[in-house]
Amino acid sequence: MDRGIFITFEGIEGSGKTTQAKLITERLKNEGFKAIYTYEPGDTKVGSLIRNILLDPSVQINSTCELLLYFADRVQHIEEKIKSYLMDGFTVICDRFTDSTVAYQGYGRGLSLQLILKLNETLLGSFKPDLTVLLDLPAAEGLKRNEKINKKDRFELENLAFHERVRQGYLEIAKFDPKRFIVVDATKDFDEINEEIYRHILWVLKK
Repeated sequence: MDRGIFITFEGIEGSGKTTQAKLITERLKNEGFKAIYTYEPGDTKVGSLIRNILLDPSVQINSTCELLLYFADRVQHIEEKIKSYLMDGFTVICDRFTDSTVAYQGYGRGLSLQLILKLNETLLGSFKPDLTVLLDLPAAEGLKRNEKINKKDRFELENLAFHERVRQGYLEIAKFDPKRFIVVDATKDFDEINEEIYRHILWVLKK
């Protein structure tokens, strides 16, 4: 059986990536594709415990500790879930992956990009997404959207400057790996965004 396709969705808070990732997964299933939605951090038993620590605003975490916890979650996620589905021929749709760590802990927190990339290489080797969908949105708009649904975790409580650094980080990452990324304007109409993403994913799946 052919290996499946690994697709990740990335974006700042409020960009709509989670909703779009879930809808795309359902569209693929309805069209007869084997597809599964998963997410980081937290979509394993170990990961759910790590997620509780990472997103709890009452827990004070050193930035390097935060970084290592994200990688711990990722290693467990890959070995327990992602690889097995790919080997079974599934299209795996993952909400956040290493690019989030580079954007948030690297560009946002100011940790060494060299350290993050070295950890990624050491722990994950050559394993990376076949396609990454980046939903790009001004930081102020993303935070405004999340205020409306009263979403408040550790990252929503960061100031605007932090989220602007994260957004610029994502755009830098995409610029240096254009073959893997599709950058989507997340200010556009919701259905238009969904259709643009779906068309591109179909093209990748049928190559």
